[in-house]
Amino acid sequence: MGNFPENIAKILIFAGAVLIFVGAAFFALAKIGFFRLPGDLEMGGKNWKVYFPITTSILVSMILTLVLWLISYLRK
Repeated sequence: MGNFPENIAKILIFAGAVLIFVGAAFFALAKIGFFRLPGDLEMGGKNWKVYFPITTSILVSMILTLVLWLISYLRK
């Protein structure tokens, strides 16, 4: 119980670092056009816009599946 504040501090620092990394990755991917792939649908009118990232979702799913499979394979 004496290490509780230190443990929470470590968890918050780690979570902050992860959020910074994820934010930077999203920023970099957006700059190279990752979120505007062919197959991503965008509809809108004068005052509204709806974006359906179908191709991006499929690609992210494939990458995450490959990474998680690789981690599972290497842990055996």
